[in-house]
Amino acid sequence: MPRRLTIFLVLVLPVLVALVAGLARAWRSGGQADPWSWALPAALMLALMGQLLAKDLWRWLIWIAIGATGTALIFCTIAAARPFDPVAAIGLLLVTLLAGFGSRGLRVSGRQLIGVGLLALAGLLLWRGPAQPIAPVAGRPALVVITALPLFWDEAGRADAPIITLLRTRFAVQPLDDPRALAASGARALLLAQPRAMTAEQLVAIDAWVRAGGTALVLADPLLRWPSDLPAGDRRRAPSASLVDPLLRHWGAVPDRLEEGEVRLFLNDGQLVTLSGAQSFRIDRGRCSSAQDIVRCQVGQGRAVLVGDADLIDDRLWLADPVRPLDPRAWAADTPALVVQWLGATMAGERHWFRHAADLVSGLRWALIVGTLWAIMGAVLLARSGQ
Repeated sequence: MPRRLTIFLVLVLPVLVALVAGLARAWRSGGQADPWSWALPAALMLALMGQLLAKDLWRWLIWIAIGATGTALIFCTIAAARPFDPVAAIGLLLVTLLAGFGSRGLRVSGRQLIGVGLLALAGLLLWRGPAQPIAPVAGRPALVVITALPLFWDEAGRADAPIITLLRTRFAVQPLDDPRALAASGARALLLAQPRAMTAEQLVAIDAWVRAGGTALVLADPLLRWPSDLPAGDRRRAPSASLVDPLLRHWGAVPDRLEEGEVRLFLNDGQLVTLSGAQSFRIDRGRCSSAQDIVRCQVGQGRAVLVGDADLIDDRLWLADPVRPLDPRAWAADTPALVVQWLGATMAGERHWFRHAADLVSGLRWALIVGTLWAIMGAVLLARSGQ
């Protein structure tokens, strides 16, 4: 086999394997275009090549590491239609280089300890480099939750839904049955998510609480699809349609068109929320504004955010791994961060998401093209240098 062809295959195959393996990991993680998804496959390939290549072929390791990193970054940029995270890019390159040269060091007499140290550093970066699980903050304000959804129980008994688990890291969550107790709760934030029918007095209590300076997130779903094993008519089931429309109309938001399908909605700031059977609102009066099906109203001294979908907090629409709700790498949408933001708190972290199928195809195509060209150039240059 010609020498240049041999070099080309050695340079291109690890890059392609790492690219495909990283894509599979990113897909399983909920569709996040995160360069860290490629770190483990790239590190394993570089560690393997560090064992297989002759000791004097260290330049080949550098070429493969740059190729594996570059193809992953090209794919992430095109698939997410936005620039990659530079910190994650540097971390990916460091992990691949450390793994390759650490593995190589194990084969060199007198450098085994250095090799072990480099591999340990690569492992540390793989562990601590990606987004870390959400941790509770100190001084959490009170949050009242009024809902008929199974957020604090399931059909098997008492249990927090994943969205409540996350909200507890930013708020002292208090379930409440009667809105007339809002004023006495001391809370300044309210999640009103598909509640049961309320009396006029209860609706007035919510309105008065918001006007006094409260912050409310209202999820009013006209077509609830939240799955339940409870029979139709069971009073424990959440209402299939919103029952708070009179309150929303009073604030100036009139229910409008209904989108029956499931929609991945990218907001203007790049955050992703998945809606199912969502309803938009027409602004009738008051101090309300609407953008991308999200309505924000100034109500007296308080404010309210209105979304015509309660299914969005169902973990099936935002969580790729049900056992890891606190790990942002297991999310399939930015829903928890958005809910926290709408309620007046913050949750750090920026996630990049695969956009559309055409973007995925284009990103993969260009990554393969660039990876192949990089290997061809490496084969020519390294053959000339006698490597």
